[in-house]
Amino acid sequence: MRLVLPLVDYLGPAWFRRWLINLTPHKSVQRMKHIVDIMHDRSKEIFEAKKALIQSGDDAMLHQVGEGRDVMSILLRENMRAAEEDKLKDEELLAQMSTFIMAGMDTTSNAMSRVLHLLAENPDIQDKLRGELVNARETIFTILRALSHSPTTITFRVSTADTVLPLWEPVRGIDGTLMPEIAVPKGSQVVVNMRAVNTYKAIWGEDALEWKPERWLNPLPRSVEEARIPGIYSNVMTFINGSTSCIGFKFSQLEMKTVLYVLVSSFKFELSDTKIHWNFSGVVYPATSKDSAKPEMWLNVSLAA
Repeated sequence: MRLVLPLVDYLGPAWFRRWLINLTPHKSVQRMKHIVDIMHDRSKEIFEAKKALIQSGDDAMLHQVGEGRDVMSILLRENMRAAEEDKLKDEELLAQMSTFIMAGMDTTSNAMSRVLHLLAENPDIQDKLRGELVNARETIFTILRALSHSPTTITFRVSTADTVLPLWEPVRGIDGTLMPEIAVPKGSQVVVNMRAVNTYKAIWGEDALEWKPERWLNPLPRSVEEARIPGIYSNVMTFINGSTSCIGFKFSQLEMKTVLYVLVSSFKFELSDTKIHWNFSGVVYPATSKDSAKPEMWLNVSLAA
């Protein structure tokens, strides 16, 4: 299905594509349609509610979380104030709503879960971080720069033309020969392993698999500079790169830093008796067993002294 769906965009107008999807008996296609419908309906519900509140005046907005200073409320207000030729259509605003609600939901939340779990595993680092936050509340901590555990460890690409991928260093093939490059025929499915780049010992050193926030407080090894990793953030591939990079990576960073700033400043996180497993299903998520499909992470939480 991953190979076929990109071609659907070329099959005429949206209403015709929708009609084709409705006729498709494939279970996965119908499940995806159901998910998209839920996203659209929920986004439309939120959109209409916020639009009505804004049009009713500022007093009504005082009852909203953040007194109407959330991202979508700001977007709606500014769109209403814009010149007629600059305004976004309701359909475009709905698309933005769906992006904000769904696009980074799993990746951002699971990345924050990983940070809290790592802080619980390393109480000395957690205490040091909390002390810095309390003593300098105006500063935004940079601990996320040390996160080598991308919430999405691999991504899929399909080559649209025959190409040759040059390798950073030669690898040995199954026949024993060294290969400085890999031929990729048109239509090949390519799995990009971001985690491997983020934790490659030849680049990051023998401690590449260790969680070391101080790594980013010191000059990086020359091997990192010479590797010329194409990621858009901090010499890692967490947010991918180029035209396929995460368009919301700055928003995701700001969200994670803000939430973690508040949580770590106020609460102490400790490991519970329940062992946490990090399973993979599109994104990496915490679970209480290797076979569990339910995202959950048990930690002991108490008020910080």
